[in-house]
Amino acid sequence: MGQFFEYEMTVDSRDVDGWGRCRPSAVLGYLQEAATLAAEDGGFGREKTLEYHAFWMLARIWFRLDRPLRWEEKVTVRTWHRGSKTALMYRDFDLLVPVGEAVSARVLAGVEDRKLLRLSQMRELEGTEGGGLCKQLTLSKLRMPGEMEERDRRRMGYSDTDINGHVNNTRYADFVCDALRLEGLPRSRFLSDLQIGYTAESRAGDVLTLEGGEQGGQHFVKGVDEAGKTHFEAAAKFGEEIH
Repeated sequence: MGQFFEYEMTVDSRDVDGWGRCRPSAVLGYLQEAATLAAEDGGFGREKTLEYHAFWMLARIWFRLDRPLRWEEKVTVRTWHRGSKTALMYRDFDLLVPVGEAVSARVLAGVEDRKLLRLSQMRELEGTEGGGLCKQLTLSKLRMPGEMEERDRRRMGYSDTDINGHVNNTRYADFVCDALRLEGLPRSRFLSDLQIGYTAESRAGDVLTLEGGEQGGQHFVKGVDEAGKTHFEAAAKFGEEIH
């Protein structure tokens, strides 16, 4: 069947919103932790990648939920990677309540120069892919609407950063939710589908203008710095919770 890793956790009070539903950034946090532990378990985690003078960098991520995750609910994240000889490797996830699935695309980037390494160089990856579990979905670059309007301006701070010194990927989901004014959603609605593309690193002190738009039933958000460079792009869909 191929190799996979499972990570079980409980949705706690720090991860939920005012309705007791798991925030999208917390969902990304669970996926990130599962991916990190899976890489360590497989022998190609941070300590090993640093031997190659590189680290794993998230390029794109997507998840879909059939319903919201809720406070105190136990969830198992099952994850595996698809293997790759190029610079891009897909990692798949199933959320075993069951409630949803996710796909991420990662690259191995040089610590100093951020140049991408071909994954065929990393011998530790050989024979560790998910085999028959692997999904077919690939994540293309998002196409933003022609008309976008300013929704917010955010200064990146210390609390946004992670072990690599840049803004953690989960924080962008919070930026998206704030730009989409999720606090104003009817209680029956929830963010059911989210894709984020990370196009440039952000660091503490950077200021991003969050621009939003809507097209074809999807809601779009992108973050642009003061020089006009795009740092992330996101597309979201909303679902209706059935009680």
